[in-house]
Amino acid sequence: MLPSQALLPAVVFALTALQALASDTFIAAVYEHAVILPDPTQEPVSPDDALALMNKNMDVLEGAIKEAAQKGAHIIVTPEDGIYGWRFTRESIYPYLEDIPDPVVNWIPCTDPSRFGPAPVQERLSCMARNNSIYVVANIGDKKPCNSSDPKCPSDGRYQYNTDVVFDPQGKLVARYHKYNLFIGESQFNYPKEPEAITFETPFGKFGIFTCFDILFYEPAVVLVSKMQVDTVLFPTAWMNVLPFLTAVEFHSAWAMGMRANVLAANTHNTSMEMTGSGIYAPAGARTYSYNMKTEDGHLLIAELDAHPRLSPASPPAVSWNSYALSVERFSQNDHEFTGIIFEDLFTFTELTKPGGNLTLCQKDLCCHLSYKMAEKRDDEVYVLGAFDDLHVVEGQYYLQV
Repeated sequence: MLPSQALLPAVVFALTALQALASDTFIAAVYEHAVILPDPTQEPVSPDDALALMNKNMDVLEGAIKEAAQKGAHIIVTPEDGIYGWRFTRESIYPYLEDIPDPVVNWIPCTDPSRFGPAPVQERLSCMARNNSIYVVANIGDKKPCNSSDPKCPSDGRYQYNTDVVFDPQGKLVARYHKYNLFIGESQFNYPKEPEAITFETPFGKFGIFTCFDILFYEPAVVLVSKMQVDTVLFPTAWMNVLPFLTAVEFHSAWAMGMRANVLAANTHNTSMEMTGSGIYAPAGARTYSYNMKTEDGHLLIAELDAHPRLSPASPPAVSWNSYALSVERFSQNDHEFTGIIFEDLFTFTELTKPGGNLTLCQKDLCCHLSYKMAEKRDDEVYVLGAFDDLHVVEGQYYLQV
């Protein structure tokens, strides 16, 4: 223990060191990974076979992590389902899951791998971060035992969560996030009892994390940015591009602009499922992005970002969208309206037929106003403005405005 006379100088030194480490900018990386998928099966494989598949994917991810670190990246985000894929039932995914502790336990799996039972995936991810002195963000599966005293405990006696983990440059587990808004088909996982707003501090800003479908909801996505005031969002995803409004690059870039935060979006790559579109986005626009439906190759993206984007001169000013919506002049409608179904929701659309202009589109109480100018218009594409204001019923029943 330090003597009392030396305590104050030690504190001053620590604060000075932290300030010296702080940076106005940082180098970010995302990797779009062509995931090696397991063979479809209803029966669980052995733990050894499950680990063998995961190691094949982690071999690829480790190569991307090393390359990113060599090019100066401070953090790298890898995709949702990037370590074992998505062809699972609740039973068949079990051998791929690990017990992921709360980060408050102050754990470095690379140097203490057996502290919480077998954790070879966490150990390897931790060592990737530690050996390359880089933050590593990955998506894996968490398992938590439960019993009959918990009325929501599944019949098999465990919760299974779609989970993001973050390891710092020393290999320490610094964040764990359980996906709250599960997409249709994720029956192998449970919903957390409450949404989690996960943040952590770095020398280059305050970071938050959520997964894929979460971005369409108030919790946790909007909460992290508007209430928790994170500077950068980490976004592992397995995003299927669905026209006309769920296109990865355009949607994620617009979200970063509207929320005035950096977004590091790492997508899986699978052209048969139209999964592609990764990027590093700032409020002023995309710093770099990739969209590739022609090959099955993975792709590493690296770019520099402002650590505190709201303070950057390049960041667009804050806008009160509620005030704008109440004051905006209602533009004239046109005669090109039609309806279409997206994920079983009946949208109202209007076609953008001119090189530029102003449009208003309404469905029930929701009105969308668009001012636009086209840089180009391809003959084989249709551009539309769409609106949905009703009860969404595919992933549970809830009211939705899009």
